[in-house]
Amino acid sequence: MPSRRSTTATSPAASSPAADATSAAQADTAPPTGGNEPGIAEVRRARRILRLLTARYPDVRLELDFASPLQLLVAAQLAAQTLDERVNAVTPILFERYPTAAALSEADPADMEQLLVPVGWYRQKTRNLIKLAATLVERHDGEVPATLDELVALPWIGRKTANMVLGNALGTPAISVDTHTARVAHRLGWAPAKDPEATEAAIAARFDKKDWVTLNLLLILHGRRTCHSQKPACGACPLAAECPSAGIGETDPEKARALLK
Repeated sequence: MPSRRSTTATSPAASSPAADATSAAQADTAPPTGGNEPGIAEVRRARRILRLLTARYPDVRLELDFASPLQLLVAAQLAAQTLDERVNAVTPILFERYPTAAALSEADPADMEQLLVPVGWYRQKTRNLIKLAATLVERHDGEVPATLDELVALPWIGRKTANMVLGNALGTPAISVDTHTARVAHRLGWAPAKDPEATEAAIAARFDKKDWVTLNLLLILHGRRTCHSQKPACGACPLAAECPSAGIGETDPEKARALLK
């Protein structure tokens, strides 16, 4: 499996020029603000939820394999409308043949399409990937930029993917709101349904920056394994005592355990 970049970020002294530059760069990643700030009781509840999720999923990690920011950026693009497992099966071959943004940008479309058949929409993804790589070469000398504004300016890169790369490959605290994150946060009473910016702001207000990436991964995994869209396994959920939506799914413990993935 490819090695992983550390997601731990340290804060330099606020009085130094380096700190000022770092603060300016990280300001680009700040979640949108709005709504009421949570009170002490709600922050404490959020911390209990973090502890419960950590106990339930002690080995949580991003399910896309990568060894560099470029590899994660590409893998995230390929993961659209397909399973992470299929992407992980394809990317080692893809990156062996095209190890850099320059190589990807110069790829023969027909050859790349053959590699990407297993991930679906392979013609569209080939065109998008070559254009994305060419833009990285033109604007950033083939490197993945390290700010939110620069990332979302790349073709087909939205805030969700940009924050995924920032948090998991570039060591910058960030919250990537996918459908699972949004659903679980809504059921926990943190944010309105289907409102990614409100979800991002709600999570940022409840958790320390150092916990954002881990909490984000835990919410995604919980949404995939337990808090399903159609029939959540409430009777087997470690958050039941903290969740205002507890009971909307299967409450019988044995039947709920059968729903776990």
